[in-house]
Amino acid sequence: MMRPATVWIALRYLGAQRTNQFASLVALASVIGVALGVAALIVVLSVMNGFENELRSRLVAITGHAAVLTGNRQPAWRDLLADVQGFPGVESAAPYIELEAMVAVGGELAGAIIEGVDPTRKAPIAGLEGALTGGSLGDLAPGSWRALLGRALAVRLGVGTGDTVRVLVPARDARGRVTPRLRELTIAGIFEVGVRDHDAVRVLVNLSDAAVLAGLSANVTGIRLQTTDIFSAPQILQRWLAHWTAGGRSAPDTTDWTRDNATYFRAVRIEKTMMTLLLSLIVAVAAFNIVATLVMVVTDKRPGIAILRTLGFSGRAVVAMFALQGILIGWAGVLMGIGGGVLLATNIGTVAPALERLFGFQFMPADIYYLTSLPADLKGGDLFWVSFIALALTACATIYPALRAAAVAPAEVLRYE
Repeated sequence: MMRPATVWIALRYLGAQRTNQFASLVALASVIGVALGVAALIVVLSVMNGFENELRSRLVAITGHAAVLTGNRQPAWRDLLADVQGFPGVESAAPYIELEAMVAVGGELAGAIIEGVDPTRKAPIAGLEGALTGGSLGDLAPGSWRALLGRALAVRLGVGTGDTVRVLVPARDARGRVTPRLRELTIAGIFEVGVRDHDAVRVLVNLSDAAVLAGLSANVTGIRLQTTDIFSAPQILQRWLAHWTAGGRSAPDTTDWTRDNATYFRAVRIEKTMMTLLLSLIVAVAAFNIVATLVMVVTDKRPGIAILRTLGFSGRAVVAMFALQGILIGWAGVLMGIGGGVLLATNIGTVAPALERLFGFQFMPADIYYLTSLPADLKGGDLFWVSFIALALTACATIYPALRAAAVAPAEVLRYE
């Protein structure tokens, strides 16, 4: 345990750096460097969390949080629907049909996914309401043969609300031969959720219309689920599977948003990890400045260290003195960085537009990105790890100078004094 005298001397040495202007300048650069590195890490991770949240909400806007797949092996999909929609944690459930098709307008031809939905059960596709222009889910009445197209697909085909498109769906007859089904659809509206996997391929129609196109009389592709907590969706699905199979019933195939979109979120995790490593280099460089500062202080205070040793101060006490100096320098920068980073991250919606006006540029031009503002989500876990890494780096930077101070030999130093 450090004695009060050790702490007092360490603080005196730290304050005495004002007489050594170069050491004082390096110490100030160390504090600023650590603060900038910590603040940059907090802001960048918060913005990436915001992008991840936005991406997640857009990806599940149409597909829901999880799905029970029926296929051709489970014709009694209504039994599944009745059981799963009352299960704890499941907010709502809705059947859907998914078909591969070709969509044509004049000479333009594009591959698409025809998706049959039940517009009366909006929860699994509730995120679509705010992404619609010129139409609504209520337009998809049974037998109306009206459709909602993704914006990228509509642009590719050169169509808009009120136009008609032809869809061709391959289907097998009773003999197993592939026979195409052709139908005209009227475009009731355009949606844009900001994900190419949806906007460039999906065509939404009423569930009964999709069943006619597919030639299905009593089956659907699956049942989409909306859970009370998106992050608990995989666990809720597993609990429901255990409940369903407890009576000896066969387990249907299932999927959830974490498996369907694993590639997207793996890429986001890799980007966050790389950004953390790269921005940590700023803190590491500042930590080297702390090393340089303490080495200069040790060199300058060699006679004082020798006198302290002759007065009975142990090598451990000397190590504690100089380690405390470095820790105070580093941790002052960490605290300043945490304060600045939290302030910037929580006010990014105000700071970013101000910077755009000041420098005359846009972070996210509307003609390139779906988002026109920087989202931010400050998480306590990120704040903890950024602080821990910065504090650990600055603490490690004190080891070499402190050991060098403890190695000062009093007899050698005082011989010529």
